Amino acid sequence: MRLGGLADTGGLLALLNPRDRWHERCTAAFESLRLPLATTDAVLAELFHLVGDHHHDRRAAWHLLRSGAFTVLPIADADLPALDQLMDRYADRPMDLADATLVHLASRESLTTVFTVDHDDFETYRIHGGKTFRIVPSR
Repeated sequence: MRLGGLADTGGLLALLNPRDRWHERCTAAFESLRLPLATTDAVLAELFHLVGDHHHDRRAAWHLLRSGAFTVLPIADADLPALDQLMDRYADRPMDLADATLVHLASRESLTTVFTVDHDDFETYRIHGGKTFRIVPSR
């Protein structure tokens, strides 16, 4: 399967919430991306935590995730040391687990595009020996 990039929590939340200040930019940018986008269990855990307990919002999140536009890639025991190293490397941010899984997947799967509203962090993170991410949507 050829992946179009990575999906971070903030981009997903903005797609789901028409009142989000990033909603229009994320919706327009999402339509231009090659799909599917990869994400991780850690991103999904963050997403559903932030969506909260409202039934309608949970249903909307599930509908989006099951649309075929996303695929969840595994993080296995063998990936844990790399996540630990990334979180140590970016301890000054600090890097959370969800971001660590995405940065690790970027290197593992040779992906450079990330669908996110978290520009400050993803402009800092580096992959493939110093390469920067292509962040969608732009600021």
